[in-house]
Amino acid sequence: MRYGVFVVIMLPSSWAPGLLLFAVSGSVLAQTPEQPVPPTATPRAARVATAPTTGRVLDAATQEPLPGATIVFPDLRQATTSGPDGSFRFSNLPRGRFLMQVRFIGYNTFVKTVDTGSGQPLEAALATAATEIGQVVVTGVSASTEMRRSPVPTTVVDRNQLNQAASTNAIDAIAHTPGLAQITTGAAISKPVIRGLGSNRVITLNNGAKQEGQQWGDEHGIEIDEYAIDRAEIIKGPGSLLYGSDGMAGVVNFLAPDPVEEGKVLGSVAANYQTNNHLQGYSLMNAGNRNGFNWLVRGSGKIAGAYRNRYDGRVYNSGFRELDGNGYVGINKSWGYSHLTFNSFNQQLGLVEGERDEETGQFLKLVNVGGQYADERPVTDQDLRGYDLDVPQQQVNHLRIGTDNNFILGQSRLTLNVGWQQNLRREFGDVLLPKDPSLYFQLRTLDYAARYFLPEMSGWSTTIGLSGMRQENVNKGVEFLIPAYRLLDGGVFAVTKKTFGNLDLSGGLRYDLRRITADALYLDPDTGQPVGSGEGEQKFGGFTSTFRNVSGSVGGSYNVSEKLLLKANVSRGFRAPNIAELASNGKHEGTIRYEIGTPNLKAETSLQLDGGVSYTTDHISLSLDAFRNQIQNYVFPERIEGLISAEGDPVFQYTQGTARLAGGEASLDIHPHPFDWLHFENSFSMVRALQLNQPEGQQYLPFIPADRLQSAVRVNFRKVGSSRLNNLYARAGVEHTFAQNRFFSAFDTETRTPGYTLVNLGLGSDVVNARAKTLFSLYLTANNLFDVGYQSHLSRLKYAAYNVSNGRTGVYNMGRNVSLKLVVPLAFN
Repeated sequence: MRYGVFVVIMLPSSWAPGLLLFAVSGSVLAQTPEQPVPPTATPRAARVATAPTTGRVLDAATQEPLPGATIVFPDLRQATTSGPDGSFRFSNLPRGRFLMQVRFIGYNTFVKTVDTGSGQPLEAALATAATEIGQVVVTGVSASTEMRRSPVPTTVVDRNQLNQAASTNAIDAIAHTPGLAQITTGAAISKPVIRGLGSNRVITLNNGAKQEGQQWGDEHGIEIDEYAIDRAEIIKGPGSLLYGSDGMAGVVNFLAPDPVEEGKVLGSVAANYQTNNHLQGYSLMNAGNRNGFNWLVRGSGKIAGAYRNRYDGRVYNSGFRELDGNGYVGINKSWGYSHLTFNSFNQQLGLVEGERDEETGQFLKLVNVGGQYADERPVTDQDLRGYDLDVPQQQVNHLRIGTDNNFILGQSRLTLNVGWQQNLRREFGDVLLPKDPSLYFQLRTLDYAARYFLPEMSGWSTTIGLSGMRQENVNKGVEFLIPAYRLLDGGVFAVTKKTFGNLDLSGGLRYDLRRITADALYLDPDTGQPVGSGEGEQKFGGFTSTFRNVSGSVGGSYNVSEKLLLKANVSRGFRAPNIAELASNGKHEGTIRYEIGTPNLKAETSLQLDGGVSYTTDHISLSLDAFRNQIQNYVFPERIEGLISAEGDPVFQYTQGTARLAGGEASLDIHPHPFDWLHFENSFSMVRALQLNQPEGQQYLPFIPADRLQSAVRVNFRKVGSSRLNNLYARAGVEHTFAQNRFFSAFDTETRTPGYTLVNLGLGSDVVNARAKTLFSLYLTANNLFDVGYQSHLSRLKYAAYNVSNGRTGVYNMGRNVSLKLVVPLAFN
């Protein structure tokens, strides 16, 4: 995170809680935890550093000092900035060997493992760079690791990239990352897809903690405040080793900002307006560090109306509103740190059904006629204006309270994280009773993770740990899609790594056990409400399923030279079927299909091979990553031919097969030296996904992203002459998504999706005062500049009703959108 002195380097960022939240009341904030908050742990013994850790940051070529550089110890959650002479000082770091990271815009990140107890001054000589090759990752590895040393394919999206993007939610903000796509339901709802796999095959972490919020559903998004993200780490490969079940495709970790340096109290104000759906977004943050007492608090809000495109005009009931609060409070001392964390995400959104008038093609809405019955009528112009939401709509409230602890124990280290989460999801589908939820899920989760970092022995750095959760879901509505259930999950693991000259090796093993117990449910055939066992029609059968698995990973990264790097990794992943796949029986608002679960499904297991090569010079940066992933017992919904539900929806049932996915990503950045301010950036992503031993029409997996080629010209200037503009950038890009001709065509499950090309522009700068301090930063972005009408293959609205007015089926994605973003840093001392 860049604050105060170094806000010029990287604009204020975000993780934090909600001052705004405490000042607001209403149904959107209806979270009432009934379990005690886990206490912040206190160490038994403090370890005191004998001397301050000091050093200087210099330009490697000129030996001139670099004031305002950011120096971070990621595993200790401590940071500072360099002074006017490039010097820096930490007064209470624990003694030991820890990874240090030094960052400054326009320079390669400097990474080195240092001994904080040596008493010797440290020197960080930063070389100017056209691309970032020294980023540190903390996801999917035992401790903070330089990205080039990890064999696991990983991409980092930093705060600068997030600020320069125009997005409507957290996943949308990172969806242009090679190898990453998104399943969408309008502008508010996005779920990540990594190399062709999504839903419960991707783990989402909120600052390292597992986010548990009915991930099986595509009709609601990730419950994370977009403004609270400092950077995102995307692992493209099984994350089962550290995180257990559900990480078969990979992991997306949304990370908090770096801590504020000692003695500083800072803040920021951010605002965003987008023209397409008139989105307004605001965020207020305050953070500080006083004698090791740390805090960060953030409140954010969004409101958006109906989005538009060239074929549908404004899409009825596609607006949303959001109010979030998040942050932490804790202490950082020489023995480590202990933080109490808080996250509250609250969203209301309309659900797009896409029903149309058969004569005019206009969208239809449900109208309450005298409280007696519901009637379908064409929407009016007034219905498409403003920020009102109609039925059907959804309300999602997610609350997480937890502890984040790191204790230094001699030459070893212990981290302990415990959290309690409550996810409330209500769907309102009855226009006669618009305030009564039809579906109402209450999901409560107690999660834990502990890691013990052993002292380094003969160059081996080893970590052992355990993680798991206890989860309970209760149905509190009048409709029932999944049964009430209880889940108990736990796993133990060990990972290790060692450097042999230019070769970095790492690997590990994990054992998992998961048990799911679902309750039987009987309904009165007349009222549709629960009755005693055997007294009515059975909606769900009771069952208990147990899944066990061993996961593993081994890989290496080899530096052939300073320019050439080779990587390889082999891993085994694991995923237990989720409750919807095992037991669903019904349709909920916002979907177009009736789903039936299969209780005897087996656990999925995968074997993935990854290989990569990167080559970096003063003029070009080239990287190639390839993978092959074979999944046994792959679970997917298959349409039952000829079967229609009572409401006229197609019926799907979950089944299994053997799947094979292969593909990769290629990136080429041309930055001709000495014109380091000029970049020609290119990337290509592809996935081929087959289900083996299947007849024609069923051999391709459903919901696989099409091939994508992205090219952009970008210019960056740290200083623009004698003006008050710093870090000026301009960007013009073309994004071409190829036609998806490989689709699951059987039973009318999927249809071909044509290709399309989008043009995107971006411009922005910091505006500074006479002392080169940032006053504010502006970001102007135009997406889909030429207002192309298109449908993503992963849009669930693609299969909505036929529009007789233009002969097109489904609802199209968002048209031209211009975004203006303002970020104002604040310093209180």
